[in-house]
Amino acid sequence: MNTTPFGSWRSPITAELVTQSAPSLDQPQFDGDTLYWLQSRPWESGRTVIMRRLADGTVEDMLPAPLSARTRIHEYGGAPYLVADNWLYFCLDSDQRVYRLDTTTAGASPEVLTPDNHWRYADFAFDAAAGRLLACCERPLAGQQHPENVIVAIELDGSQRVTTLVAGADFYSNARISPCGRQISWLSWNHPNMPWDETELWLAPLQSDGLPGSHEQVAGGQSLGWPESVFQPSWHDNGDLYFVSDRTNWWQLYRRRAVDGGVEALCRGGGFDECELARPQWQFGMSTYGFLNDDTVLCCYTHSGRWSLATVAIDSGEFQPVASSYSVFSGLSCVRGRGCVVAAAATIAAEVVVLEETDRQCAVVYRSGDLPVSPDYLSQPEAISFDSGQAIAHAFLYLPCNADCQGPAVDRPPLVVMCHGGPTAACDSSLNLKIQYWTSRGFAVVDVNYRGSTGYGRQYRDALKGQWGVVDVLDAVNAANYLAEQDLVSAQHMAIRGGSAGGFTVLSALTFHDCFKAGASLYGIGDLEMLAAATHKFEAHYTDSLVGPYPQEKALYRQRSPINHVQGLTCPVIFLQGLEDKVVPPEQAESMVEALREKNIAVAYIAFKGEGHGFRRAENIRAALEAELYFYSRVFDFELAEPIPAIAIENMPPH
Repeated sequence: MNTTPFGSWRSPITAELVTQSAPSLDQPQFDGDTLYWLQSRPWESGRTVIMRRLADGTVEDMLPAPLSARTRIHEYGGAPYLVADNWLYFCLDSDQRVYRLDTTTAGASPEVLTPDNHWRYADFAFDAAAGRLLACCERPLAGQQHPENVIVAIELDGSQRVTTLVAGADFYSNARISPCGRQISWLSWNHPNMPWDETELWLAPLQSDGLPGSHEQVAGGQSLGWPESVFQPSWHDNGDLYFVSDRTNWWQLYRRRAVDGGVEALCRGGGFDECELARPQWQFGMSTYGFLNDDTVLCCYTHSGRWSLATVAIDSGEFQPVASSYSVFSGLSCVRGRGCVVAAAATIAAEVVVLEETDRQCAVVYRSGDLPVSPDYLSQPEAISFDSGQAIAHAFLYLPCNADCQGPAVDRPPLVVMCHGGPTAACDSSLNLKIQYWTSRGFAVVDVNYRGSTGYGRQYRDALKGQWGVVDVLDAVNAANYLAEQDLVSAQHMAIRGGSAGGFTVLSALTFHDCFKAGASLYGIGDLEMLAAATHKFEAHYTDSLVGPYPQEKALYRQRSPINHVQGLTCPVIFLQGLEDKVVPPEQAESMVEALREKNIAVAYIAFKGEGHGFRRAENIRAALEAELYFYSRVFDFELAEPIPAIAIENMPPH
């Protein structure tokens, strides 16, 4: 093993490898014995492909290049496809129209089902009784800044007729038909709430004309006297309506009995109380449970940042964990004694896994490829909790790891503090080559689940309300200080990075604290007033709860905005930004860059044409990673182990 300065370790985890080795897998679903899922491919300009696995094990793409299945509803999309009775329904990225494809006919061409009118669709459900497709729809309104959101029915007779079923709320999701075909349920929410703040679960009979009758609120809203967030309503074959609710602080599973309309918790106690069965609904199609059979629910849940699988007996509520080597699960779906889920772990890239009710063992049916590097180069995450100013915060710590290199005994590694987006989201312990890119070069990484993150109960999630830019920043700073006090990292070589809302945390930490010596803001927010005035409908009032209502709290917005306090920012910063970003427009980054230029602070700005909120294309993901590494090498003055393209860093002293 070579003794080499931290940051200068030669690593097999190249930026090229990061873009090619772990395409995202999402939203598996069965149609008979055939299993479908989504795969996003950075090496094909971010194209999202619908794939399937036949009963004989054959795996194939359903859409030829360059077709991509993606919906832009809410800008974040999700749930762009559905398979039912040998028909594939999907939203085409290029025009946002809905198509269907006969899955039994080789070489069949997609048939368009919706008109060319700039509407967006997602979250499909098949109404077998009426022979139509239900969807959530976002449609522009003439003369209005924001679009209208509704639930619609799409006819399958070739007429391209779309009928509005439910309207009036600001947002909708999860429109589902009961097994008998005579009822419809859905979720709705209104500004200023986000779906993890307060949603309402509705139920209505379907009339002879196919339209919903009188609506009944089943759960959510303020029906209990306090805010309730409801997630993933699903129908059991017996007519009971199941849903996840955070009414007792933790997102737990409940059911509304068909016989009397009563609502009861499905599983309580037995160590299950402080577990959560939901994720924040940034996208459509999130699923954490399904009916393995008439008597059993299969679910994935998180506890202290780790995800697990379990079965729940419907009659007794008995909770039984399912043993596996995975620590992250998502996109769970069940049909006739089988469950499928996307699973991952610290050294296992995302795989499509099937569980049979007979043996309840996880069997891999698809992996994108073998692990591209020996586990000896992979850092294992350690869940840590630390004191953060009269509160406990959480994170995953990754120490430097490389089979060929070690740092000098007298030195400590540089630290990269990672701040996830959202801010209502969470980091997890799945294999993330973007983290291993750093640790295999001699960096330590701490991935922070600051207050406001999900997976630790509603109280922890709500701790960020009114405190964005304060407690999240404190948690990031205190994570770094905690590791320095433990003598695990170098206090003089600490950087902080984050994207979107995480970028705001980065810029706030650099502006209002002196803990870090460098920062990286990826499509981050520097001006809260600009965000409140210019963002899209889904997040138009998000800052009302995170900061305060605007413009009433204009002074607070200015006080919290890094752009107004650049005199406190004294260390180098790199900005990486997509020029087509509709969530955090490029003006956010460009105003911060100009402010640093005027202060003669070292700054780099890398803009990517054709990229939106987050980078999807392999060449841009690679360029962004290498630019950030080059930036740190200049700031922390270490030699790179291999040559990478240099970037322009303004106001940086000569190397």
